[in-house]
Amino acid sequence: MRATFLYEAGDVRVEDAPDPVIEQPTDAVVRVVRSCVCGSDLHPYHNLAAADGPASIGHEFIGVVEELGSEVSGLERGDLVVSPFVFADNTCEYCREGLHTSCPNGGWYGSGGVGGAQAEAVRVPQAQGTLVKLPAGVDEGLLPSLLTLADVYGTGYHAAFRAGVEPGDSVTVIGDGAVGLLAVLSAGELGAERIILMGRHKDRTDLGRFFGATDVVAERGEEGIARVREMTGGHGTRAVLEAVGHLPAYETAVGVVRPGGVISRVGVPQYEDAPVGFGSLFGPNVSLTGGPAPVRAYIDALLPAVLDGSLEPGRVFDRTVTLDEVPDGYRAMDRREALKVMITF
Repeated sequence: MRATFLYEAGDVRVEDAPDPVIEQPTDAVVRVVRSCVCGSDLHPYHNLAAADGPASIGHEFIGVVEELGSEVSGLERGDLVVSPFVFADNTCEYCREGLHTSCPNGGWYGSGGVGGAQAEAVRVPQAQGTLVKLPAGVDEGLLPSLLTLADVYGTGYHAAFRAGVEPGDSVTVIGDGAVGLLAVLSAGELGAERIILMGRHKDRTDLGRFFGATDVVAERGEEGIARVREMTGGHGTRAVLEAVGHLPAYETAVGVVRPGGVISRVGVPQYEDAPVGFGSLFGPNVSLTGGPAPVRAYIDALLPAVLDGSLEPGRVFDRTVTLDEVPDGYRAMDRREALKVMITF
């Protein structure tokens, strides 16, 4: 089969690779129908050392079940499925609490001997607990939105859910990438009355308005903080959803959250140290939450509105490439020429 590998920062190649096979009775092999490039893939694209490559990459996909291990039930060959970006058994105490990213029998695509999803096929460990069967004969036009359930929609929803967004709430979303835009969508679905989107790319913030943003703030840093404070009577908003992952975004979140509010981070943090002391979080009683989204916990709830077309999270895909064109997709996202790139097979 053909699969994508990151050799070092900036060096993405699509090469021949061994076909995945069943290794454990809980495995499945899935032929990929749609995959994509994630904003978090850009972190190793910027930073991977040559000594750590080549790395199999990609973690979001929809596909068709080709093979099943002897212990997998509830799925059949030919089923169309969506996979969360991490696999999990869906039965352990953490999974039962909706924390699939901490499953002791789980893991991440592209690591630990499991291939990445920017490939023609993937071995899925813990297939019964991981894969979600989609209806037979689903309209192909829904595939982009269904693909967002693998990560970005569930991650945007996780940001809003962990922040406790509720009807009448005021929310600031930091970041106009795909996750930030779907955090806007999710905050609106949970009833937020005012949603301030902090982003400076007009095509993206226009999509954010379509998803429900009531205001857009293009300024950054202290200017951006001052603008949000001005718009909210000097207080800031109760919920702040940080979907970037860089320290300036976190510092902005601290600057725009109101006393007693909550910062929910879902952008993969590219830092270890950040303000948490008296002047930042402790003094104003601000809570800090978030983390990698256990999207398996949310798919069943989010799926119906995607299937009936009442929500269109797939609008975040603004460029489509073939597998062999994936390196071009990375360059386009890195240069901000594409919001999110979908891969067709």
